[in-house]
Amino acid sequence: MALESERDLAVVAEVDDLLTARRRVQEHAPDVLVLDLRHPNGSGIELIGRVRAEVPGTEVVVESMEDSPVFARAALDAGAIGYVLKDSADGELVLAIRRAVRGQQYVSPRVAAGLEALRRSAAEDGLSEREIEVARLIALGHTCAEIAALLHLSRRTVETHRARVHDKLGVAKRWELVQYALARHLIGPDSMRRPARGGDNG
Repeated sequence: MALESERDLAVVAEVDDLLTARRRVQEHAPDVLVLDLRHPNGSGIELIGRVRAEVPGTEVVVESMEDSPVFARAALDAGAIGYVLKDSADGELVLAIRRAVRGQQYVSPRVAAGLEALRRSAAEDGLSEREIEVARLIALGHTCAEIAALLHLSRRTVETHRARVHDKLGVAKRWELVQYALARHLIGPDSMRRPARGGDNG
C-alpha cells in the first residue's frame, strides 16, 4: 500500500513465506526485496545471506516491528542495506527503497541511535552484543524466562549472560541496569513497561 502511489516503483511479486520469497527473487531478480524477518517457517536472517549470494543485484530492505539494535545489527551484517521500523514505514519505506536502488544504506533513526549506543557500550563497557541485549531487556522489565523466549535461548544461558552483565558493570539491582540503559540510550524514558512479577529475581 505504501508503494501504490509511487509511479516509478513496481511491485513484481508478494509472498508470505520465506521459501517462496527466495524462489520469486530468483525468478524476477528485483532491484529490492522488502523482507519481514519474523516467519514461522525459517530464518529471515538466513534468507538475506542467501539472496545476496544468489542474486547479488537484489538489495534487501528489512521492515520490522523489532527495534532491538542487536536484531538490526544481525540483519545488516547478513547483507541487508536497509532497516525500517513498521511504525515508520509510511514515511520511510519508499526512502529506504530508493536509497537501496542507489546502493545506499538507510536505517530508521531510532534504530540507528540504538546501533550507536550498542557500539559505545561494547567498546567502553566490555559487554558483548548479546550481553547488551540481555541488559536492555532486563531494564525493560522482562524476566529471564521471557528473555529466553524472545532471543531463542535457554533460560540458563540468559541467566549466565545476566550474571556477566552484573559482574562487568558492577551492578546488583534491576534499577541500576535501568539507569545504565537510560544513560547509554539503549532504552528511552518512555519505553519501560511495568516490571514483571519477581522484579530483580527475574
